[in-house]
Amino acid sequence: MKLLKLAGILAGALTVMASVTAQADQLDDVIKRGTLNCGVVLDFPPMGYFDKDNKPAGFDVDYCNDLAGVLGVESNVLNLTWGDRIPSLISGKTDVVIGSTSDTLERAKSVGFTYPYFVFKFQTISKKGTPLKSFDDLKNLKVGAALGTTYETEYLAYAEKNGWGKSNYTSFKSENDAYLGLYQGKVDAIISTNTNIATKLQTEEFKDYVAGPYVPNYDDVVGLIAKRSEVAWINYLNLFLVHQIRGGNMNKHYNTHFGSDAPADLIQSLRDNK
Repeated sequence: MKLLKLAGILAGALTVMASVTAQADQLDDVIKRGTLNCGVVLDFPPMGYFDKDNKPAGFDVDYCNDLAGVLGVESNVLNLTWGDRIPSLISGKTDVVIGSTSDTLERAKSVGFTYPYFVFKFQTISKKGTPLKSFDDLKNLKVGAALGTTYETEYLAYAEKNGWGKSNYTSFKSENDAYLGLYQGKVDAIISTNTNIATKLQTEEFKDYVAGPYVPNYDDVVGLIAKRSEVAWINYLNLFLVHQIRGGNMNKHYNTHFGSDAPADLIQSLRDNK
């Protein structure tokens, strides 16, 4: 009987140990590994790009490095396309994606979202002289956008709702491909974010182009994404985002990449939406 009782105690202890082991989460894994695998879209300046030394840079890259810093681990920034973001998490290639990911309810079925960390506007860019005064003028033009982006989804939904469909639309594999298609005249206009367009217009390549109408009635609120099941990890990421604002890092990085303090309404919006 004593042996049976001892066996029962040992079995119970092993069950507890197994339970504790099973509860180890992504946060523990990253700290134990000593490396944060952080996905960023690196053809989306100023959020993500390669600098003159071909090293990852940008607002999102700075957030990756800050996160690794507070965790006390090395930062490993992985270059993703828009379409790679969710698959990279599901496959375990990345621990977190800081990739300007719109917090749609559809995407939240597959991955977990943090609090918002940035807000964009969706806008058109076209060559000077293109007859594009209002968003509805796109029905008479050849239009493009990067595959898998929310601005692609929003444009196609708007075009469908307003009756001109997608016969004039071209989907490009990446953000760079979309801008190249515009430059080569494959399309008359593309849809991107106001931040990326502002960056492109500062280059010699796009000096003859202009920013145009915004997607009507739409603010693009974006968050970090992680595996949906990793609740403790997402909670930590949320606290990290709070500290980015509270400690001044958000404003510092905004200054670096946008040349001014972060607008007060942007900061307030991020605080209100947490």
